[in-house]
Amino acid sequence: MAMLRITAGPFTFKARWEEERAPKTVDAIRRMLPLRSKLVHVRWSGESTWVPMGDRRLGVSYENHTSHPAPGEILVYPGGISEMEVLFPYGACHFSSKVGQLAGNHFATVVEGNEHLVELGRLTLWEGAQDFVIEEV
Repeated sequence: MAMLRITAGPFTFKARWEEERAPKTVDAIRRMLPLRSKLVHVRWSGESTWVPMGDRRLGVSYENHTSHPAPGEILVYPGGISEMEVLFPYGACHFSSKVGQLAGNHFATVVEGNEHLVELGRLTLWEGAQDFVIEEV
């Protein structure tokens, strides 16, 4: 079973795909890998970080979507009323934007490195944007 390696600032996480619950989203994200960007702290959603993706689109609609991810449940908002983004929560999170509540597709879950999620959140909040890479291993 293929896994994801996520490098965020000085931390490395391992995540499993949520292929059974979000097969179309997983396929679309897989085509984007390796994904290299910057991770910043959220503005509206609480204890989370995000990767702004701007006008990019996955070409999928809602699938296994939620507005209340648990720490380590990685979402992608496919775009629409707000820009496309990857949400990487580390604590209590209510996914939203300046236009209101959003729902994102839960496509992967952190299974190793969870103990560093809160520290990563604090780092992005107080030190700013961190390098971010998602790759399949």
